[in-house]
Amino acid sequence: MLKDLTIALDMMGGDYGPRSSIPAAVCAVNAHANLTLILCGNEHVISKELESLDSLPHPRLIIRHCSEIVTNACEPAIAVRSKKDSSMRVALDLVKSGEAQACVSSGNTGALFFMAHYVLKMLPGVKRAALISSVPTELKNPVYLLDLGANVHCDAQMLYQFGIMGSIVAGQALGLDNPRVSLLNIGAEDIKGHDDIKQAAQLMQQSPHINYIGYSEGSDIFSGKADVIVCEGFVGNVALKTCEGIAKLIMNKFTTALEKHLLYKCMAFM
Repeated sequence: MLKDLTIALDMMGGDYGPRSSIPAAVCAVNAHANLTLILCGNEHVISKELESLDSLPHPRLIIRHCSEIVTNACEPAIAVRSKKDSSMRVALDLVKSGEAQACVSSGNTGALFFMAHYVLKMLPGVKRAALISSVPTELKNPVYLLDLGANVHCDAQMLYQFGIMGSIVAGQALGLDNPRVSLLNIGAEDIKGHDDIKQAAQLMQQSPHINYIGYSEGSDIFSGKADVIVCEGFVGNVALKTCEGIAKLIMNKFTTALEKHLLYKCMAFM
C-alpha cells in the first residue's frame, strides 16, 4: 500500500458541486493522516466553502484554481477540445504528471471517460476502459459489476479484459486472492447467449488470471454467487438503472406504509 496518497478532486462536478464535495474532502483528510487532496476548481468558491466549515487553511487541502467547468450538458468531444482549464481536465493532468496518484470526479460521466482516455491513455494491450461499481448482495461482500455503460457493445476480447480488471479491483477492495468471476447472460447453460459471450467464456475458462465460475443470470446479481460480474455496457447500465428504480420503489412503498400505520395509530388515540 502507498504510505502517502495524493488525490486530485474535481470540485465543480456533480449536482451540488463544492457544497457536497468540500465537506467530503474535509472529512476525508481528517480521517486519514496520510491523505492529501488537491481541490481543483474555482478558488474563490472553494475558499468560501472551506471558511464556512472553519477548515481554511488546512495543510493537506491544496487549492488549484481552474477557470472552466465541464457541465452535465457538455458533449465529451467539446470538453476535451475546449475545456483545457476545467476542474476535470486539471485533475486528470495532475495524475498524468505524477503530482496525484488518482482523480475523483462526480461530474459528466461521458466527458470524464472520454477525457481520461485522451489524457491518460490506455495501458498497453488494453482495448477499452470500463465503468465499474460495487453492488450489495445477500452476503457480507458486495459484487463488482462492469461495464456499466462506457461501451454499448463489447466483443469477446473486451469482456475478457474486463474480467481481468474487475478481478484485480475486487481482489484489492475485498482482500481476496482469487475472486470469482462470472459473465452476465440470459441463462446459466453453456448454449445460452450470443457469440461474443460464448467466446468470452472460453477465454476466461482458459485464462490463468481469472477464476471463472460460469454464467450468471440477472437474478444472481444480489446472491453473492460471484465477486465480479462482467457484461456489456448496454446491459450493465440497464441492470444498474433497474436496481436503482427498484430501490426507489421499495423505499416509497415502505414510507407510504409507515405513514399509513402512524396515521391509523394517531386516529386510534382520537
